Amino acid sequence: MSEHKHKILIIEDEKNLARFVELELQHEGYETAICYNGRSGLERALDEDWDVILLDLMLPELNGLEVCRRIRPVKDTPIIIMTARDSVIDRVSGLDQGADDYIVKPFAIEELLARLRSLLRRIEIEEDLRQNKQTLVTFKDLTIEKENRTVRRGDQVIDLTKREYELLLILMEHINVVLSREVLLNKVWSYKNEVETNVVDVYIRYLRNKIDVPGKPSYIQTVRGTGYVMRDDQ
Repeated sequence: MSEHKHKILIIEDEKNLARFVELELQHEGYETAICYNGRSGLERALDEDWDVILLDLMLPELNGLEVCRRIRPVKDTPIIIMTARDSVIDRVSGLDQGADDYIVKPFAIEELLARLRSLLRRIEIEEDLRQNKQTLVTFKDLTIEKENRTVRRGDQVIDLTKREYELLLILMEHINVVLSREVLLNKVWSYKNEVETNVVDVYIRYLRNKIDVPGKPSYIQTVRGTGYVMRDDQ
């Protein structure tokens, strides 16, 4: 399986510079395309998916700041501004319009490559974090990470069976709501009348043995004659 090639769009009206940057990027394994004015660059930026856009500020037809401003509401493609203008105002303007980084001409190609690698690495890390982000359900010092079905009390991972986990999740998703044995049977076991409701009592006991701290009140309260509840005022 071939490794993904990052696609870089170069929007630069200095043809010699654009071609030089393109050749260096291709040598490093990037796929590239060049646009020589702001209007065609904007169209190409919006019409295709790019990993990074290298954007000059001083462009014919549409300047780089305007290109950046029009890309941002539509796409979050990383943008590195390339420009000979080195005033603080220009740098701030570019970043305010949504650029991710800024490099001043004339630059060493090694610096541009380093900025590219750094930006792409940061984007990959952020993407990994997004994909691995857990939906958390919490009650006091108990935490459930739903996607990986992990239960913790503080920093300690608590090993639960599938049924114990599902029972605890239902209770923690309904804090201060008394759930009858029948409701818990139906939600956790999908049984209605086929099984005795005391199976819930048995599993509550299993769960308490695993999650409760000796000498402290149980996380799960029994409501006599009705069912069970986890109360945040206990």
